[in-house]
Amino acid sequence: MTVRLLLPDELEAELRQIGATRYHNLHPFHRLLHDGKLNQGQVQAWALNRYYYQSQIPAKDATLLARLPTAELRREWRRRLVDHDGDGSVPGGVARWLKLAEGVGLDPALVESTSAILPATRFAVDAYVHFVRDRSVLEAVASSLTEMFSPTIIAERVSGMLAGYAWITPETLAYFTPRLTQAPQDSEFALGFVKKHADTVERQQQVLAALRFKCDVLWSQLDALYLAYVAPGLVPPGAFNPATQS
Repeated sequence: MTVRLLLPDELEAELRQIGATRYHNLHPFHRLLHDGKLNQGQVQAWALNRYYYQSQIPAKDATLLARLPTAELRREWRRRLVDHDGDGSVPGGVARWLKLAEGVGLDPALVESTSAILPATRFAVDAYVHFVRDRSVLEAVASSLTEMFSPTIIAERVSGMLAGYAWITPETLAYFTPRLTQAPQDSEFALGFVKKHADTVERQQQVLAALRFKCDVLWSQLDALYLAYVAPGLVPPGAFNPATQS
């Protein structure tokens, strides 16, 4: 089948279709988490493993920032580093996630050490950082477009977890409040960049593949959580094990 050059709005529609069919809000672990059907240890495992992903977002953004060709682009992308790392006076997303982990009953030092994360979590997140480091700027920007779908999942996550877990408070989930405005701002810029610069069939196919890859990164992390902490419950050696926590 011959692939033709898509109009910018057609490309956007294809990108959004990837989100509609491959975003991790469809994963069974996600459904259990949001529907209040996990126990505290399982929620802790999610928070602990997800911290590694959150902590590496500014690392991957820094690798891309170094390759952006103009001051305008670097200023735009630098804002993401501040959002996640903070500015020294206001805590960023990484620090807020650490507070979330503490709020669900984890030792912040254990979480921050990343020593107890699942091997698959580390492999998936590192693969994402390497993808952004090694692929074209266009592909790296396109891989961030999962942010187009995050406001819906965040709203569902906050309401579902507050309703489903009596031991979780709004303060525990304070990480998500700034993301409701940050993520749309970030994705609007990235989408505009992709629609402008994906101007050949080859580049458009690279962009679509980059977003599919990012969805796979997020999905594979939940696969690992489900296998280790839901069914069949095979916790790898050295990984966080709720059954052994005091």
